[in-house]
Amino acid sequence: MTLQQPGGLHERFLRGLSLAADRPALRTASGTTTYRELHRQALVWAGSLGDARTVGVLAGKTETAYAGILGALYAGATVVPLNPDFPAPRTRHMLELSGATAVIADERGHAVLAALTGAGDGTPLPAAVTPDPARALPAPRTGTAPTDAAYMLFTSGSTGRPKGVPISHGSTRHYFELLDARYDFTPDDVFSQTFDLNFDCAMFDLFCAWGNGATVDVTPQTAYLDLPAYLDGHGITVWFATPSAIGLVRRMGGLTSGALPGLRWSFFAGEALRAHDATDWQDAAPASTLENIYGPTELTVTITGHRWDPATSPGRCVNGLVPIGHVHEGHDHVLVDAGDEETPVEGELLITGPQLTAGYLDPSDDAGRFVERAGRRWYRTGDRVRRLGDGELVYLGRLDSQVQVQGWRVELAEVEHELRSCPGVEDAVAVGATTEAGTELVVYYTGERHPAAQLARTLRELLPKGMLPRRFEHLAEFPLNSNRKVDRKQLTQQATDLLTRPRRPAA
Repeated sequence: MTLQQPGGLHERFLRGLSLAADRPALRTASGTTTYRELHRQALVWAGSLGDARTVGVLAGKTETAYAGILGALYAGATVVPLNPDFPAPRTRHMLELSGATAVIADERGHAVLAALTGAGDGTPLPAAVTPDPARALPAPRTGTAPTDAAYMLFTSGSTGRPKGVPISHGSTRHYFELLDARYDFTPDDVFSQTFDLNFDCAMFDLFCAWGNGATVDVTPQTAYLDLPAYLDGHGITVWFATPSAIGLVRRMGGLTSGALPGLRWSFFAGEALRAHDATDWQDAAPASTLENIYGPTELTVTITGHRWDPATSPGRCVNGLVPIGHVHEGHDHVLVDAGDEETPVEGELLITGPQLTAGYLDPSDDAGRFVERAGRRWYRTGDRVRRLGDGELVYLGRLDSQVQVQGWRVELAEVEHELRSCPGVEDAVAVGATTEAGTELVVYYTGERHPAAQLARTLRELLPKGMLPRRFEHLAEFPLNSNRKVDRKQLTQQATDLLTRPRRPAA
């Protein structure tokens, strides 16, 4: 495939503008914004940013956030999406590490920024930008290089310090051109947006939709109370969520046969997709093409895809998990064993190619994740996969202490690190327990016994909501395996039993 698309990531919005200028680009709780209107707002933000090269967007899923992301791209800056609901120390660290010199904020973001400034250690933070129509750019700036960073996201880190991942315009160009060739999106499509903007899957929604003149619908959590009614009422044709959403829809009674007839495409990513969930979703959305797509942030949103076929896919599943598919065109991959020797069928997945980030923002974080093999730089995913006969891959699980919780990539070591900072806690072990609803976090700790609500309250100040454990279990001491190491396997099984055992009926 020859990649021809010029310019930066914002070119996709400009393409949508040329296709559907007066059609909806965005629907939020506050109303609908057309492509022409969003373009004008973005030009105002772009001009108001001056010469800022890295811009934090501290906002919820409001019109300001979307116009701000686009405006920063129009200005030729790197966008750093920030969640205003994150703990203040984490947001401060991200702003400082990213080197942001300006912030675009909505009402909630302004309040967070004011609190950060008032409660900080004296380190100056970038100021919030005021949009000035008189400074609007006449057109987006040109001259974006493929190696320039389009956006920067932060992943969980084992030391309690998030890792910055810059994603280049060249990587996004390769990615979205592959998706253009694979999917038939049109201006008549309406995309759900279930992901927060600091989650890389949100970029799939935005730039697949905007590159084709389609509408992005900011889908609220309340939609799950009656998803069939919501999708029908809002004309959603493209759905994208974590697999955990399937269980939630099922529990709400919305996954009956034929309940989601308007969907053309259904995508799931962020955690393992189980075969029976895919089967049930396909039955509920019979006109939809379902894909299980996979990829770490470091490889630009997703790097593989498996198209579900009710006739053949169930037989290709391993341990009840749907294949993640073939690695994207233009990339190479290898599987390696514990000794880093290449193995043909099962091992850790390493990938290299144009979607790979150049490395973490702090190069000291690269060790153990980026490796040199045969003169090329590869990313160690930490995922154990199996290669099927035709080359498709099936995800089997994590090799390290990282788990996926409702799409959140969580370093268990980070949760442990923060819990150990609680007064009276001597040591902590976090595990991911597999339940009907997906992976859930359970923490075992030693030292003084504390009420679970107290520990949760403390961690809420240190960790994002998606990383908070579901249960806290006190132990006098941790079980040890034959090597005298903490027996994480036993604790994981205990946690699974704890969360999945039937409750006794009330007396």
